[in-house]
Amino acid sequence: MSHNPIRPWRNIERRKSRQIMVGNVPVGGDAPIAVQTMTNTLTTDVAATVAQVQAAAEAGADIVRVSVPDRESSIALKEIVKESPVPIVADIHFHYKRGIEAAEAGAACLRINPGNIGSPDRVAEVIKAARDHNCSIRIGVNAGSLEKHLLEKYGEPCPDAMVESGLEHIRILQDHDFHEYKISVKASDVFMSAAAYQMLADATDAPIHLGITEAGGFVSGTIKSAIGLGQLLWMGIGDTLRVSLSADPVEEVKVGYEILKSLGLRHRGVNIISCPSCARQGFDVIKTVEALEERLAHIHTPMSLSIIGCVVNGPGEALMTDVGFTGGGAGSGMVYLAGKQSHKLDNDAMIDHIVEQVERKAAELDAAAAQDAAE
Repeated sequence: MSHNPIRPWRNIERRKSRQIMVGNVPVGGDAPIAVQTMTNTLTTDVAATVAQVQAAAEAGADIVRVSVPDRESSIALKEIVKESPVPIVADIHFHYKRGIEAAEAGAACLRINPGNIGSPDRVAEVIKAARDHNCSIRIGVNAGSLEKHLLEKYGEPCPDAMVESGLEHIRILQDHDFHEYKISVKASDVFMSAAAYQMLADATDAPIHLGITEAGGFVSGTIKSAIGLGQLLWMGIGDTLRVSLSADPVEEVKVGYEILKSLGLRHRGVNIISCPSCARQGFDVIKTVEALEERLAHIHTPMSLSIIGCVVNGPGEALMTDVGFTGGGAGSGMVYLAGKQSHKLDNDAMIDHIVEQVERKAAELDAAAAQDAAE
């Protein structure tokens, strides 16, 4: 909320981590928490993959991951990297040569799963390619693909096994004097993931990539991710994140931002505060919010909008938002600007008028930010 002071009791003290670069995006240290997603098109379909990358970037993705399962995908990756507006992470499994090819193709980062990339010698070759091509590495530990010796040691996937796997792989990178890496320890189980990430945060200063893997469909996956990632972020853990959904990658980006916005860790676009509606509502809140979400999707400026159906909570919520509308009676309501009552408005004109007010406020905030930057 641009016109309100930051409240100390809302502050989250982030874990201190080293900073690396993923292309031109800083990860770790005091850099903003990066939002990532992954394409689900065939990588060999360059046009479709680039279109999906561009859509994700427009939604706010800082980094996009692309799977590289075969030689043909490595060839396509080179063109995808050229056309991408954001750094590309190459997702590498099973065949170490794909990692080498991806680094040569211009990937900004290689995601390697230590449980299935192969012997230390093969990992060493991938490290050399990453160094030669100024490419960072993400160590991607997954509960579903742990090394055989760790499963034998612990009997089943567990936080201790996941962290031990990650630390073993860190040692391989460090033994080769390679330090441009981040790490993740993902599981589909929220409890296992959270416990592993907490242990990992205490064991290394590497940047941490958060995720609940195979989280599920849009609704269930969003809830699991919000619970799992939310508690870790609240504890100050996490430098990048991906919300893994069986859904459009753009939805992953949107949910990621909503999680960060809810904790005050990242702000992008219009934060709509709206009531669930009830018999007291003076207008159709649900349809109004749906329309406004669509009409305001192009606004990237961080700002807040309250849409409340009646005067029970409407005025109070409007006091804390940049623009607000509270339902009244007789087909009209009250418009609030910068937390203050401004003017009455007929419900029929509400959506167009609110869009106009939000666009005007966004332009003012952008101009002020540009002036501050110039000074």
